Amino acid sequence: MPYFQPFLLNAPAGEAVEPSMVLASVLLSLVVIYFASKMGGELCARINLPPVLGELVGGVLVGVSAFGLLIFPESGLQASDSLIIKFLEATAGLSPEAAPALFATQSEVISVLAELGVVILLFEIGLESDLQELIKVGPQAAVVAVVGVVAPFAAGTAGLVFFFGIDTIPAIFAGAALTATSIGITAKVLAELGQLTTKEGQIIIGAAVLDDVLGIIVLAVVASLAKTGEVEIVSTIWLIISAGTFLVGAIIVGRLLSPLFVSLVDGMQTRGQLLTVSIVFAFVLSYIATVIQLEAILGAFAAGLILAETSKRGELEEQVLPIADLFVPIFFVCVGAKTDLSVLNPAVPSNREGLVIAAFLIVVAIVGKVITGFTVFGQEQLNKLAIGVGMIPRGEVGLVFAGVGSASGALSESTEAAIIMMVILTTFVAPPFLRIVFKESDAVAESEQV
Repeated sequence: MPYFQPFLLNAPAGEAVEPSMVLASVLLSLVVIYFASKMGGELCARINLPPVLGELVGGVLVGVSAFGLLIFPESGLQASDSLIIKFLEATAGLSPEAAPALFATQSEVISVLAELGVVILLFEIGLESDLQELIKVGPQAAVVAVVGVVAPFAAGTAGLVFFFGIDTIPAIFAGAALTATSIGITAKVLAELGQLTTKEGQIIIGAAVLDDVLGIIVLAVVASLAKTGEVEIVSTIWLIISAGTFLVGAIIVGRLLSPLFVSLVDGMQTRGQLLTVSIVFAFVLSYIATVIQLEAILGAFAAGLILAETSKRGELEEQVLPIADLFVPIFFVCVGAKTDLSVLNPAVPSNREGLVIAAFLIVVAIVGKVITGFTVFGQEQLNKLAIGVGMIPRGEVGLVFAGVGSASGALSESTEAAIIMMVILTTFVAPPFLRIVFKESDAVAESEQV
């Protein structure tokens, strides 16, 4: 049973790990993940909060901040810190020598499944989106995205340099972390609120997609700056060209080939042909996006947009739902599980400076995104506050910036802690805020009709 052999190649040196033990640890991890997601989601649904918030909170409870059931090596923890590993040692005969290799392999498998979850989520969001409406709101979405990148980046970087005396490169890294928007979290909340296909929802999704592209470019530039002390102009221009070409080209070519897709599916006689062919298409575009140094989720989103234009849209949306229900919670629970709330403890000296910096970053992070909604001029009927609030959550995207900055040695402990705190707060406050602003908008619309 060599299923996990590729993962074992990168495991730490030590006693060999049985593939069956890897399977057992992954199964236990998935039990924990699904239990946490359903418990959290149900509790939030019953108190009229977005279920995705419950999945994040459930992840926090089973992760590094609480029970230590689902933890990852990048948090600086060892196999001995994992309750799942301890349980396997007690019940399945796992030896202490093999535990570190198993811990690394299990974490890698779960992380891959989480990435697969967000790919499927963006494919589902693409299916539920309207390409024609996205094209219509394209100019507004572009303005929202650009302002949402430039405003927090400039304010955050300048504030850290002038008010806190932080060196330029760490300040730029922190400012760059403010530019991100977690399209996965926002899209999930919009779908739960039934606002995904509204004009506000389409502007938010379009802007978040552009934000992701701009964020990748900013990260590449900043990482280059931290590594070499200078910006590699050629690679930056290449990223911009490849991102634009990929998104536009994928949609144009995909629409031309969509009749072929429909005839292929109609001509097949095996079970699950529509879902399988569609998922393959999404994975191919995700692979191409990854190869050209973009995010896989952009490819999945483009695939969903393309297939939403075919006659198979309604049928495909129904078939994707159970796949999304299976994989998407892994992503959200893992985001919560990797969130280390210990950085909020003022009793730790290194956190105190970070708390002050974090307070500044949080204000910039929220204001810098909220103002983006008010840059959409000439459309008074739009809920502009909702657009701005929808751009707030940083989620896993902001953590990527913190991780790259930490790995490069550009960030101090206090600055890294401040970025993590900013990510935590913006990720958790956006879902309930979105519900509030949309509910108020609906109430105003109803009163006007009366």
